[in-house]
Amino acid sequence: MELKEDERIDDLQLNNLKIIQNKNWFCFGIDSVLLSGFASEIKRNSTILDLGSGTGILELLLSAKVEDSKIIGVEVQKEVAELAKRNIILNELEDRVEILNKNIKDLQLNRLFDAVVTNPPYKEKDTGLVNDNNIKLISRHEIEGNLEDFINVASKNLKDKGTMYMINRPERLIDIFEYCRKYKLEPKELQLVYSNIKGKPVLVLIKATKNAKKYLKIKEPLYIYNDKGNYTEEVLKIYNKI
Repeated sequence: MELKEDERIDDLQLNNLKIIQNKNWFCFGIDSVLLSGFASEIKRNSTILDLGSGTGILELLLSAKVEDSKIIGVEVQKEVAELAKRNIILNELEDRVEILNKNIKDLQLNRLFDAVVTNPPYKEKDTGLVNDNNIKLISRHEIEGNLEDFINVASKNLKDKGTMYMINRPERLIDIFEYCRKYKLEPKELQLVYSNIKGKPVLVLIKATKNAKKYLKIKEPLYIYNDKGNYTEEVLKIYNKI
C-alpha cells in the first residue's frame, strides 16, 4: 500500500498484522494494547463496537484475539477514520471490520452489540496541556464527546447483559462509576495499571455489564515495567510475545 507523507508501517507482531501511523498524529500507545488484553475474554463470534477507534488499533488487535468477531469502529475525525479504513484494507479485514466516520453522539446503528470497547479522551475540556495539533487535541481532550457521552452511547448500543470495556485515568474513576450506574452499566471488574511497583497508578481498566447485579471484583495490579525497566511477563503475555 502506498504511504502518504509522514506515514510509516509498524509491525504489530501479532498474526502478521501491520498498522499505518502518521508520526504527526496521535500514535497508539500501550493503553490500547492493555485494553485489547483486558477485553480478549469476549467470546468468539461476538459483535463488538469500538467508540473512538482512532486509526483502528483496537479493531486490528481484537480481530486476532477474538475469533470470528465482527467489529464496527466509530471515529469522529475524517482524516483519522480514513487512515483506519486503510489499515483494515492493508490487513484484509474488510469482511470483519467496518469503520464509520461519525460523532458517537450521532450514532444510530439499529442493532445491539455483545460488547463495547472504548479508549476515550482522558482529559476534560479546558484542562491540562492543550496541543496546537487539532488531531492530537481531539484525541486527548473531551472536545467532540465527554466521558458521559461515551458511557451513555455504550449502554444504548449494548444487548442486555452485554459488556463495556474501558481504559481511562484513575482520577476519572468516580465519574466513571457515577455514569455507569446512571446508564445501567454495573461495574464488575477493576484493574489498576502501574508503570512499576514503586509508582502510582497511571491507568485503570473497567469492565461494566448492562443490567447486571451489584458486585465489583478488584483484580491484581498490573505493572508495565519490572525493576530492570523491561516489560513485565504480564505485559509480554498481552503482547503475545511469550
